[in-house]
Amino acid sequence: MKHLTRLRSFLSYCVLFIATLSLIVGCINPSSSIKTTKDLADSNTVAENSVRLGFSAWPGWFPWQVAQEQGIFEANNVPVDLKWFDGYLESINTLTADQIDANSQTLGDTVSSVSGGADQVIVLVNDNSTGNDKIIVAEGIGSVAELKGKKVAAEEGTVDHFLLLQGLKKAGMSAQDIQFVPLETGKAAAAFVAGQVDAVAVFAPFTTQALKRTGSKELFSSKDFPGAISDHLVFSRKFIEQSPDKVQAVVDSWFETLDFIQANPDKSYEIMSKRAGVSLEEYKDYADGTQIFTVEENLKAFQPANNMSSLLYSADKLAAFLVEVGLTTQKPDTTRLFDDRFVKAHAAKVQKS
Repeated sequence: MKHLTRLRSFLSYCVLFIATLSLIVGCINPSSSIKTTKDLADSNTVAENSVRLGFSAWPGWFPWQVAQEQGIFEANNVPVDLKWFDGYLESINTLTADQIDANSQTLGDTVSSVSGGADQVIVLVNDNSTGNDKIIVAEGIGSVAELKGKKVAAEEGTVDHFLLLQGLKKAGMSAQDIQFVPLETGKAAAAFVAGQVDAVAVFAPFTTQALKRTGSKELFSSKDFPGAISDHLVFSRKFIEQSPDKVQAVVDSWFETLDFIQANPDKSYEIMSKRAGVSLEEYKDYADGTQIFTVEENLKAFQPANNMSSLLYSADKLAAFLVEVGLTTQKPDTTRLFDDRFVKAHAAKVQKS
């Protein structure tokens, strides 16, 4: 609950900031009940000294499933205990508690965790959301202004809640202009389909579920706020210091998985759609809504710059906000938040080959 309280306050303040600066926050994509499963690897059969890697429902993270099923981790001589979380926020808390070694999560969440004392490091940019986070409305609602007084559901403190607030701000409105209904993402989509709320803020693949309501449509999405939602591979600093070779192997595996997906799209999409719990056709609809970062785009994102295209610049601004809104008394040191040596090493390896 402490984490959620911090994040809710942070997101509320962010809408005030968005008017003057395009904020890059990490893409928080909590899932709830797409498919309840046990950990993907049974604890009795997991190799000793394996990398405990967490992920949850988001198109930019499903490639991890491909890496596991196609033996890409094994090909890089790294034992990985790939752990699926039905709830994204649970994965964040599990990493913070050092119960896993790495997790796919967000810049915003990671800065927030660091401000609370966690020692975490971003080693890889998975993707940017370019439309797979959506505000979906019932028939008859044609503008953001028409949300006034309406019941709008979202998982409180998530990036989709944040996206909703950005849209309201852009239209000259605030959270007080709607009846906000805080629901877990899967339940929010179900409530919308059942006609219990007038609009919902959800991410893929829950967007597919929500759009099954007759007459429903997308009002706006992350495509309307370029660069605002990004996702990352985050390790605990302790693990990086103890096993840099394994971190390198996981990063190598990620990029090799992207190569495999490009060369074998049919097989890869079948694996990812199954993990997402949607049909193959539905999953393919997500392709344009997530920009998976290439090696070159990763290298650029890690570079310093005086704008929000730089992760270093973005994290510094986010850290300052945490102090301004009273979520921490001292600005967290975000200069140590990023470690691009693993992406650089992979790039050098590719160039040599």
